[in-house]
Amino acid sequence: MNIAKQILMNIKKIAVVLLNYNGRKHLQTFLPSVVQHSALPDVEIWLVDNASQDDSVVFVQAEYPQIRIVQLDNNYGFSGGYNRGLKEISASYFVLLNTDVEVTDNWLSPIVEYLDNNQDVAACQPKILSYNEKSTFEHAGAAGGFIDYLGYPFCRGRIIDTIEKDYGQYNNVIDVFWATGACLFIRSEVFFETGGFDDNFFAHMEEIDLCWRLKTRGKRIACIPQSVVYHLGGGTLNKENPHKTYLNYRNNLLMLYKNMPTKALKKALLMRFLMDYASAFVMLVSGKPHDAKAVVKARIDFKKIKKEYKTQRKENLEASTMLVHEEICRKSLVFNYYLSKKKIFSDYFPEI
Repeated sequence: MNIAKQILMNIKKIAVVLLNYNGRKHLQTFLPSVVQHSALPDVEIWLVDNASQDDSVVFVQAEYPQIRIVQLDNNYGFSGGYNRGLKEISASYFVLLNTDVEVTDNWLSPIVEYLDNNQDVAACQPKILSYNEKSTFEHAGAAGGFIDYLGYPFCRGRIIDTIEKDYGQYNNVIDVFWATGACLFIRSEVFFETGGFDDNFFAHMEEIDLCWRLKTRGKRIACIPQSVVYHLGGGTLNKENPHKTYLNYRNNLLMLYKNMPTKALKKALLMRFLMDYASAFVMLVSGKPHDAKAVVKARIDFKKIKKEYKTQRKENLEASTMLVHEEICRKSLVFNYYLSKKKIFSDYFPEI
């Protein structure tokens, strides 16, 4: 048997890949569940390290020698870190897993089986519950991601800041618009064919941007609630961090510009101009001047760098085979949430 064949035979079907930056504390807490519940013959666990300054890599090498490590030379964020790290990993399916996620018994099998049996599905996510309140959905993903026509993301189980209890109401498998980067199952071939994450995003919205590209190319994305994980959330940038506010607003606008058809984009950008500055004003009078400044800076920077994305926008639209998506809500999430008090998922998609 030649070396090439041996290498091919050693390639695992599933690579569970954790991206780390100074995350010793999270690794110590959450790695035990990942190792315990991922111990299958066709699974390999990887750590991609964004040039951590703590001893997290040394800790993993000492405590979990079976985990393979890719060490990067700089902190490239979520987007760039995964883009670079995944190039070093061979597997049929990548499972991108945050370091602050506790997985459960049999968490891999339901989703892998679904991908095996549905070749038109490019990516999936499990049901994401809160690590601290295990009967409650978690903000970043819940039971599958959706978006409204102005670009505001929400989840089955989470509308803006209202998070539902899990009563089993979302235990059916459904197609979604985006799958959370906190626990993203994706075909490796599709990840690279579609260009991976946008390096310039650094963090936040990159998985929605990628999923939008997948959807417009006719690929399906699904939530498989028979797989359950618990997410701590806010492990890198907590909710109140102004830099997180900046990234969310800037990246959301870039995502719209890159992917939305021209007629819809003109309307969305006009409405978002008004709504973003209104949000900044509310933040200012609410005693959050740094967040208000972050929103304004995000809009200014979006205007500056938008021209750099003209080629990407053209390529995305030319590659699109589907422009209308049932998972895009035709109602305004913000207006309905604050004015009409529609605060649960069934208010927007009663049939799902």
